[in-house]
Amino acid sequence: MPEMVRDILKLMMRLLDDGMTMVVVTHEIGFAREVAHRVIFMENDRIGEQGTFEEILGNPQNLRLRDFLSKVL
Repeated sequence: MPEMVRDILKLMMRLLDDGMTMVVVTHEIGFAREVAHRVIFMENDRIGEQGTFEEILGNPQNLRLRDFLSKVL
């Protein structure tokens, strides 16, 4: 299964390199950090926080986002 995830991420990187615009929903923080121009954290069907990856990762304002990042980073 990890091989499949890796293959999908590689394919998505090729598409990005070809100039394709994508909206991606992921828990793969490393991938999002590498390719995202804008990040939106959703909470209870609403936007909990949004900005660049650096803004959100560097200074999360949303408590749920802080908790999530503390578990995955």
